[in-house]
Amino acid sequence: MTEITRVPLLPIAKGSMTRLWLGLAVAVLGGAAIASVGKPPLVDVQTIAPGAGPSPAGDDYVMINYTGRLANGVVFDSANRAVLPLQRVVPGFTKALEQMQAGGKYLVKIPAKLAYGDKAVGQIPANSDLTFSVDLVDFKTAAEIEAQQRMFEQLRAMQAAHPAGAAGAPGAGDPAAEPAMPQ
Repeated sequence: MTEITRVPLLPIAKGSMTRLWLGLAVAVLGGAAIASVGKPPLVDVQTIAPGAGPSPAGDDYVMINYTGRLANGVVFDSANRAVLPLQRVVPGFTKALEQMQAGGKYLVKIPAKLAYGDKAVGQIPANSDLTFSVDLVDFKTAAEIEAQQRMFEQLRAMQAAHPAGAAGAPGAGDPAAEPAMPQ
């Protein structure tokens, strides 16, 4: 026969469950506070006018119109139709561009930690938050840019092999070679 062993449960003291739940809540809130301290600051991207289609990513190149300002409103940089690789701009600008769509206009606020941090660069003092107004004109992948570069190199090679005005080329520019106009 099997013998069943009984283990008596001790009574729970009055109010101990409340203290247990409060302790658990404090532990969870404390952990969340510690996690938020270690979390990197976020880039703020506000849409002024929405764009359409996909967003740039990874090794894409963007064509943008932009104006960069310091927190005091001083313009430190601006350009029209600037072509930039996403991998070669400050991390905050990359994160912002990855949230945009071609044809859109945006206001971007980048905290200092995601910009130049504690380094002064040009007119930008160390630990400066940056604000940009950005128009994303277009973007292309690295593969598309490389294909265009190869096409232009082939075109230049063809032009070098057959310069304008070469013998036998139509419209060579020699008046004696041009057909006479009927009178």
